[in-house]
Amino acid sequence: MTTTNKVGAVLVVGSGIAGIQASLDLAESGYYVYLVEREPAIGGTMPMLDKTFPTNDCSMCILSPKLVDCGRHLNVNSMTNSEVVGLEGEPGNFKVTIRTKARYIDVNKCTGCGSCAEACPVKVDDAFNQGLNKRKAIYKLYAQAFPNAYAIDSSKCLKFKNLSNDKLCGKCIKACQAGAINHHMQDEETQIEVGSIVLVPGFEAFDPTQLELYQYGKLKNVVTSLEFERILSASGPFGGHLIRPSDHKEPQKVAWIQCVGSRNCRIGNGYCSSVCCMYAIKQAVIAKEHTPYDLGASIFYMDMRTYGKDFEKYYERSKAQYGVNFVRSRVYSLDLGENDNVKIRYALEDGTVITEEYDMVVLSVGLEPHKAAVELAKTLGVELNQYNFVDVPELSGVATNKPGVYVAGAFSGPRDIPETVMQASAAAGEVQKLLAEAKGTLTKTKEYPAPKDVSGEIVRTGVFVCHCGINIGGVVDVPSVAEYAKTLPGVVYATEKLYACSQDASAQIKEAIEEHGLNRIVVASCSPRTHEPMFQETLKEAGLNPHLFEMTNIRDHCSWVHQNEPEKATEKAKDLVKMAVKKAALLEPVHPITLPMNHDVLVIGGGVSGLTSALNLADQGYQVYIVEKAEELGGIAKRIKYGMGGEDVPAYLNELIGKVNSHTKIKVYTSVEIADVQGFMGNYQTKLTNGEEIKHGVVIIATGAAEYQPTEYLYGHNTRVRTLLEVEGMLADGKLQNANNYVFIQCVGSRDDERPYCSRICCTKSIKLALKVKEAKPSANVYILYRDIRTYGYFEDLYTEARRKGVVFVRYSVDAKPVVEGTSFGTKVTFTDHVLNRPVEIYADIIGLATAIVPNDNTSLSKLFKVPINAEGFFLEAHMKLRPVDFGTDGVFMCGLAHGPKNLEENISQAKAAAGRAVTALAKENIETDGKAAYVDKRKCMACGVCVEVCPAKAATLVTDERGNTVADINPALCKGCGACSSSCRCGAINVKGCSNEQLMAMVQAVAWQ
Repeated sequence: MTTTNKVGAVLVVGSGIAGIQASLDLAESGYYVYLVEREPAIGGTMPMLDKTFPTNDCSMCILSPKLVDCGRHLNVNSMTNSEVVGLEGEPGNFKVTIRTKARYIDVNKCTGCGSCAEACPVKVDDAFNQGLNKRKAIYKLYAQAFPNAYAIDSSKCLKFKNLSNDKLCGKCIKACQAGAINHHMQDEETQIEVGSIVLVPGFEAFDPTQLELYQYGKLKNVVTSLEFERILSASGPFGGHLIRPSDHKEPQKVAWIQCVGSRNCRIGNGYCSSVCCMYAIKQAVIAKEHTPYDLGASIFYMDMRTYGKDFEKYYERSKAQYGVNFVRSRVYSLDLGENDNVKIRYALEDGTVITEEYDMVVLSVGLEPHKAAVELAKTLGVELNQYNFVDVPELSGVATNKPGVYVAGAFSGPRDIPETVMQASAAAGEVQKLLAEAKGTLTKTKEYPAPKDVSGEIVRTGVFVCHCGINIGGVVDVPSVAEYAKTLPGVVYATEKLYACSQDASAQIKEAIEEHGLNRIVVASCSPRTHEPMFQETLKEAGLNPHLFEMTNIRDHCSWVHQNEPEKATEKAKDLVKMAVKKAALLEPVHPITLPMNHDVLVIGGGVSGLTSALNLADQGYQVYIVEKAEELGGIAKRIKYGMGGEDVPAYLNELIGKVNSHTKIKVYTSVEIADVQGFMGNYQTKLTNGEEIKHGVVIIATGAAEYQPTEYLYGHNTRVRTLLEVEGMLADGKLQNANNYVFIQCVGSRDDERPYCSRICCTKSIKLALKVKEAKPSANVYILYRDIRTYGYFEDLYTEARRKGVVFVRYSVDAKPVVEGTSFGTKVTFTDHVLNRPVEIYADIIGLATAIVPNDNTSLSKLFKVPINAEGFFLEAHMKLRPVDFGTDGVFMCGLAHGPKNLEENISQAKAAAGRAVTALAKENIETDGKAAYVDKRKCMACGVCVEVCPAKAATLVTDERGNTVADINPALCKGCGACSSSCRCGAINVKGCSNEQLMAMVQAVAWQ
């Protein structure tokens, strides 16, 4: 296909977090995006959640900046109330027909004031709140929704009973001063041209009315997990207060029942929904935090599947710190108890049947493909699997059977938010590769008003205090803080906002700047780590320098840590606002430095992840350098013979290595490591141990991991005891034909004090090898000794198949691990059978140890690139949920096992995600530094060199000035503004822009002497 035929626009179908991430990645890398959403606002499921695991971040707090970014981006066209109804064309040049349903509100006129909803007399169940309360027939999906406009539910609106009757209702029309309401709007169809399509339509929760066992809909206090999220949420129907639906009383005991609608072959949902165990633990923890009393929280489960990064630690903390009770059991029935309580009848592993009464029961419902998404797949010709999720071609990560159409998130299978975001960036990376020639052909450039010159002006500060629902407002008296702010010197305007991060609040901040002539802005809300860039963008749009902004965190520093002391929290919030106002008065404009962008890429690590990301970027035309410390490429994948889905891994790896070695845009270094690193995003200089230097703009770290070498179970002393990779190799080589008795022992070196994490793939790997044994010799005896079977997603099908083929699964406890002994009769494994409750002995021909995945030594790279590693030695991402492949250091990305344990398919997806994220930087011709750099008052400098020693960014040096004096100098392009030099300077010669000594002292004095 010729370049002129490719269209530099992309259709993203679905606007949950996956759609938002894919849209932003594509828009930032040079493509125009049509974001199609069937609901009247973007956001998907994430706005419904209260908190997110395992960090317990407020879901809306971390999502809101993304909503605003997406909503205000010039190259993202959000088409809400819309659906795809037709497709024609070919990859690079599709024609798509979009049907937009009438919302009966002109979004360009609607101000989101809500007067129409107040006037509307019709109340209906609020679907967003899961029917727990009512909304009006004219409504906004949720408080922070984009677009910030209402919509009319024509099936409920009285006016639609007879549109020709002018006297019929119409109260909303009279209430709307903007004249935005038009009941005569019609559905519209438009055709757009795009080069590629990304499918991210999300999921829907399983409807438990299909299972009579749970009496959902009959017992008033049996709710779904999504309903419970809305109960807990500050923006939910009960304002975040934990009460039960029947009588609005606080429950004393709450039970969670797992696997409702998942792991159930009888209803056709044989898969594991992957997220339910963790969200149940999270809900139990948050519920206990919400209650001032000791809430009883019990989780009824079969296997606890906390397999993600830091999930196991969260699980253990829920038991040790919060006292969540976990009951391994089979639930038989739910019945009505006294006072609308719920009686649960369940059986323990030993057969004991117990009936226990709870005030409330939460059903942990599984994830299913949305019915509309299934229809969408039919429209597009995309193949689905037996569960109606997209059938993804093996080892592709995000591809579909239809070229040019990609999939991410839960539409290809149940997954959590980090994986969903990761896949969204991976899909963006594949689109970038397909449409590289058309990049930048349809995008627009955002223009800002010239920044106002505030020098010489009297300080006029505006203060905006955020309720954040009840995250802040439930503890801090926000109105009194706003009133207090009005009394502070220099403050000419102060107000409160329900959600300061919402789109309408951003618009109101801009209006206030114009109306009141504000030249300093203070926002008292949550964390500047996540929200400061969004507010600074608002200032730029209003014509103010973005650094005339100060943010104070009255959530983390007040309401969260002083939730039981509202009066003290309020006083502290006032002090924090006072300090921020004092500092704001001394703020001066800071101007960024523009530097050229080097478009070459360094990839560290030559395993599958590194090779995949390198190939993706090279196919887009970027020069890539791969540095691998081993003698040959391939990494640990060279030892993998069988893919989890039956893929021929050696053939795949050989093909991948061949493509890399023959690519004209890739240069490979083997037996080489990184010796030194200088520079910053866009301008790195990296020295190798072979003496060469590479200049590049971004870095992808894909250093992989290793197999734990056990010291337990006679490994290394008995030839029958092998690791899984060794067993796999022996099976592939036909060396185990005479073996009859196999024992696989799980969690060897994982989930213990030294490595308190789950290695994620071990259960599935053991089961895969067990099936290989059964395939080669059906008469073989295979035993798998486990703590929890963690075959998440479709891997549950392998677990089911293994049981059908006679593989015996025996659970052991961490207090009674199996014992391996060498005897005169052979190698004996002794363990306690959890059903028989008695010791069992097996003489094994092969003992396969499911050993942990352990990180390589990343200490040196961590220091060279100034990126963190966690306690276990894996690299630490910038944000566990929303930036899973980014580091906090700009221009440095990660993927693969260096990030944490995962299977081959997941590594491939994350590698493509790292490439996709890297292109958002590489697509720019120039980069802008933040501008908040340190600077030296050379009149005070004594050239002691302390700043040079302490600077982690190597931005400080000693130079000779024009007078011949030795003085310190700070390179503003390298400086990260950390302040280490300023705080270490003995003569006070160094300050940091936006954080000077004078500003800090003003903050201290504001509260020190009152």
